[in-house]
Amino acid sequence: MTAVIESEEHKALRTAVAALGKRYGRDYRARTVAEGKPPAELWSEAGKLGYLGVSLPEEYGGGGGGIAELSIVLEELGAAGSPLLMLVVSPAICGTVISRFGTEEQKRRWLPGIADGSRLMAFGITEPDAGSNSHRITTTARRDGTDWLLTGRKVFISGVDIADAVLIVGRTEDARTGTLKPCLFIVPTDAEGFQKRPIDMELNAAEKQFELTLDEVRLPADALVGGGEDAGLLQLFAGLNPERIMTAAFAIGMGRHALAKAIEYARDRTVWKAPIGAHQAIAHPLAQAHIDLELARLMMQKAAHLYDSGDDIGAGEAANMAKYAAGEACVKAVDQAVHTLGGNGLTREFGLASLITAARVARIAPVSREMILNYVSHQTLGLPKSY
Repeated sequence: MTAVIESEEHKALRTAVAALGKRYGRDYRARTVAEGKPPAELWSEAGKLGYLGVSLPEEYGGGGGGIAELSIVLEELGAAGSPLLMLVVSPAICGTVISRFGTEEQKRRWLPGIADGSRLMAFGITEPDAGSNSHRITTTARRDGTDWLLTGRKVFISGVDIADAVLIVGRTEDARTGTLKPCLFIVPTDAEGFQKRPIDMELNAAEKQFELTLDEVRLPADALVGGGEDAGLLQLFAGLNPERIMTAAFAIGMGRHALAKAIEYARDRTVWKAPIGAHQAIAHPLAQAHIDLELARLMMQKAAHLYDSGDDIGAGEAANMAKYAAGEACVKAVDQAVHTLGGNGLTREFGLASLITAARVARIAPVSREMILNYVSHQTLGLPKSY
């Protein structure tokens, strides 16, 4: 299922990561979920092999590639049945923001560990009352001498229990205008006043979700990414575009995994005289699912190429489209896979039933499909807003 437009290096990366994924696979993922543990062994090995840091600068321990390479890693692990959700968060969002905007000291402190997997950073933007409206973020930071005091709440923050720090999106007051503007802070998870509470999810995932409470968390001046207060919006979108691209990779990998299970079953399962895959009622929907996943991947590759080439505006549009297409393709692929297996599609043996819920994540997070349609309506088509 390798696209013909990929370079030989990208094809080789796919093959290598697929081999790693096969060694772990769905059984490993199911075991970590059942035990309530993160996929630490896979994370550690992926780090040692250089896959976690493939998009980060070489001078800080990375592979010198881009989001194109990192999306291949996530997609292939997902296709093998063991996606690493924190790949979206730690290297793709946090690592990218720090490598593009961090101070030299911040880069040296964080990037080598993010690259080899020995350090992990979560990302906190979503708030209980803000939803998709980042302008309503109420987490605020105020000066106290040379320090910052950060106060607010965040919800649905992944992997806080295994993270060394959280990259928190807050707001500071502009001294010139008095208006609040976004700023990003690196907040250690052991900081005084930082509290986390697990959210009881029905989602079958090894990575836990948390609500965060920040009560006058005191941070040194160098906790502010870049050390200045004027690049917050640029920093935010520098992380959000890779997040959408990587979510697309996550969804495409999951869809491929489900589709592969269904194809194998349809080839072998015989009820009448021929395998059920010989009947168009089974074959055609699987073919359509394959086509949709391939089309979504092409848009994901376009988005990654634009982002890695420095075209942030073009990448923003393509990343949203890729995330939308991949989410839809994933849900359809999983649904058709379950339907192909019938009752077996709901058994633990085949592991598809848990994907019914998981597939919906790509439609919902990090931005809903409706908000993506709003974005395309306004930004691409030039239609007026209703809000």
